[in-house]
Amino acid sequence: MSIPDLSWQTFRPAEGFYTSEVKPAESRPLPVRTFLPLGYEPRYAYPLIVFFHGAGGNEEQILRLAPKISRRNFIAIGLRAPVCLGPNPKGEMAYSWNDLPNLSVVEDYFLQAVQQTRRTYHVHSERIYLAGFAEGAEMAYRFGLMMPEKIAGIISLNGCMPRCDPPRLPWDAVRGLRLFQAHGIANAKIPLTLAKEDYRLFYAAGADVEFKTYATTQRLHSDMLLDINRWIVGHCEHDAFGDAE
Repeated sequence: MSIPDLSWQTFRPAEGFYTSEVKPAESRPLPVRTFLPLGYEPRYAYPLIVFFHGAGGNEEQILRLAPKISRRNFIAIGLRAPVCLGPNPKGEMAYSWNDLPNLSVVEDYFLQAVQQTRRTYHVHSERIYLAGFAEGAEMAYRFGLMMPEKIAGIISLNGCMPRCDPPRLPWDAVRGLRLFQAHGIANAKIPLTLAKEDYRLFYAAGADVEFKTYATTQRLHSDMLLDINRWIVGHCEHDAFGDAE
């Protein structure tokens, strides 16, 4: 029998950003960018937010959202899409989730990143959330629907379900799945009508879905981030109260 790694019980790293790597099968090593909250307490089981960036972004860029959501309440990781687009106007390397050569490599990357984070830090096994911005929301939806029993919820920020080769909707598992959709009313890249279609689909399937619109375009609105914190904390408090009963 293997002995579980419990090093997180005494490991007290400082708040901030850290970078590590995982090695998916049939792939070069890929980065995992991690944000640790202020006053990290190794004996507290934290929710984990897994971020998928938008087209032309990267793991470092998307993870900058984490402390804007909360500096205390979560551990967060950012993943890098495998399709390189070259440098953006700021000189940063840009990546995309479109035209993936092998989805299984990305799935292995995602699973290894979560497993490594859970081995290193104290993550609550039933409070793992997938958050995608724009194009990255497609990945959050895809992996959330592939393994709904392993995640606590899906967060879509100015994104929508994949329209090309959409994932199968596991109706029994979707019933009760938590979903938070935040969308700009003037989003020209991913129209509000597409997000509303997703809302109606998940609502009809029995998902626990919250849909909110914001006075913005495809850009993130600061209230979106505040609402993510409220939404996750509210569910954690509800679950803790239910456990107590």
